[in-house]
Amino acid sequence: MLVRRLSILATISTLLFTPQAISEQRGMHMGGKHMRGHMDNRLSEGGRLYDKWWQEYGLKKPAQTHPAYPSKGVNKGASTWRCKECHGWDYRGKEGTYNKGSHFTGIKGIREYVNTSPNEIMRILKDDNHQYNTVMRDRALNLLARFVANGQVDTTQFIDDKTAKAKGDIRIGQHVFADKCVRCHGTDGTDINFKDSKNPEYIGTVASKNPWEALHKIYNGHPGSSMHHMTMHNSNIRERYKIGLIRSNEPMPSMRFKLSSEGIKHLLTYMQTLPAK
Repeated sequence: MLVRRLSILATISTLLFTPQAISEQRGMHMGGKHMRGHMDNRLSEGGRLYDKWWQEYGLKKPAQTHPAYPSKGVNKGASTWRCKECHGWDYRGKEGTYNKGSHFTGIKGIREYVNTSPNEIMRILKDDNHQYNTVMRDRALNLLARFVANGQVDTTQFIDDKTAKAKGDIRIGQHVFADKCVRCHGTDGTDINFKDSKNPEYIGTVASKNPWEALHKIYNGHPGSSMHHMTMHNSNIRERYKIGLIRSNEPMPSMRFKLSSEGIKHLLTYMQTLPAK
């Protein structure tokens, strides 16, 4: 029994202290300028722009439906300007989880653009079809292009498409959750409610209903997130804020270079056991 526990602890240590994470910590101690880590900042910010880019930058959301959004789609307005709305949280478009249902558009995914030149992807983002140069500056387009080229992950390595179940180890994931997530989300993941009391949505809700979205946000964070609103509306979070465990302007951190891919897989697996209501 002791040997088994030591084995689990050794595995957890490997998952938490990845070479990237160690490198980032060294950089911080040496006085390096890190905003979520240099490369982490670039790829993860681009990942957040793949979602609600206007929320990330505090902009007014688009009122009109994207001109290239297909007529067979059922959505309209700002949501049609989210890259994920056509290409999916799994980046596979019509070949992935958006092959049917309310998000189906018949548009292909972006997996074929992995390792493509960001300049080439920027050209596509600015073309007559995408027109993102009408709503984003070049810096933002460059970050989004870098994410498409170098920030995607193969979601099939984390999640079973047929069952929507993550492929990790719950026991290890529980330890990772305690180390990385409890401080804000609470021990059962219900301290942060993304919706309201009548229709609650917790991290357990998202992990179970849409693990592909949860995986994307574990890697990249949530657009424009801040703990300020949460400290005002949740007594548990407010107490942790008072004693200095949480900063009011603290965003949801990206785990891209803070955990290994195995660590993220185990974390997502445990999150699926948390309360959904």
